[in-house]
Order: sequence, then structure tokens, then C-alpha cells
Amino acid sequence: MFFFNKKDENQDKDITFITALLIHAAKIDENFSSKEENIIKKALLKLGQNENDLEKIIQDAKKIEEKSNQILDFTKKVKNMKEENKIKIIETLWEIIYSNNEADIYETSLMRRLTGLLYIDNKVMGDIKEKIKNKIE
Repeated sequence: MFFFNKKDENQDKDITFITALLIHAAKIDENFSSKEENIIKKALLKLGQNENDLEKIIQDAKKIEEKSNQILDFTKKVKNMKEENKIKIIETLWEIIYSNNEADIYETSLMRRLTGLLYIDNKVMGDIKEKIKNKIE
């Protein structure tokens, strides 16, 4: 597991909201691809989720994301995490965004907003972005 050290009763809900944030990033360019969904599934596996549960988590997160009109619901779970865990989520978000080899204005705007909402330093955000861009190229 890379986000949670121990299982608690809120972990499933937290994972669903984190997944909703990842789905929101994938959908923001109006093209939620299977490649992006696979990136989300890999992140969920790193979260320690059972492969058999992935579809349910993703379906539940899609419903939450569709009903929400703001990302604050999703970021609440992330902003109180340890810095290294937030960075891993940010890395996954950038992987989703650059899965089609480019970031459009809506995607970069989302990441700028997340920088503030998650209390991530601008330099750290830029370094993560470059790391992921270089990894994909």
C-alpha cells in the first residue's frame, strides 16, 4: 500500500473519493480513455486494493464524480495526507494528463488549482510534472 498504513473503516470511502479525483482529471479533457482507466487501476493496486474490487471502486467513484460540481469533495481526503502520499497522487494525476502526450488548458488549470488546494509547493508541482513528462517521452 502506498497511501494507507493500516486499514480503517473510512479507508474504502477515502479510496473512492481519491479515485473520483483521478477520474475527474481523466474526464476533464472530455476524453476518458481506457489508457487513463488503466493508470487509475494501477494506482488502486498500489493503494493495496484487491484486483477483484477495482471495477466496483471505479464505478462508485464515477457516480460520485458525476454528481459533484466541485473538486473540494475529492481533495479533502488528500490534503490531510502525509506529503509523500500527496506527491504520489499528484504523480498519478500527471500520468493521467500526459497519457495522451499533452496537457490541455483545462488539465493544466486543474493542476494549478490542486497545487493550492492540496498545499503543494509550486516548485514541487513543477518538478513532478517534468518528471512525469520525461518518463513518458
